[in-house]
Amino acid sequence: MTAIANATVHTPNAAVVLSKAVARAAERLNVSRSQLAKILGVSPSTVTRLYAGDYQLEQHRKEWEFALLFVRMFRSLDSIVGEESTARKWLNSDNRGLNGRPLDLINNTEGLVRVVHYLDASRGLV
Repeated sequence: MTAIANATVHTPNAAVVLSKAVARAAERLNVSRSQLAKILGVSPSTVTRLYAGDYQLEQHRKEWEFALLFVRMFRSLDSIVGEESTARKWLNSDNRGLNGRPLDLINNTEGLVRVVHYLDASRGLV
């Protein structure tokens, strides 16, 4: 047997990956921990544990779906503007197409989905 065949492949746990991704996206967008708690539908103490690595999002709970949408929003916005400062400005600016500030809209499910769809549609323009 070769060394490659004997090597164990480390496959990251999806919960660990998504938990880190949502925390990093929130940091880069300057979304506060209390607002992230609202977005995910969890308590502020849960978000504190998430940042500390003591808590991972659970796939069978709604927090998982909200986290996926939040990370999708971040990735879409990043692909459009390409710069964190511009992304933060976009989130904090009034948007006529969305009828409000995206940062305010993402606090509830309907608003988060609207922002994600808006960004997806914007990315698709040619």
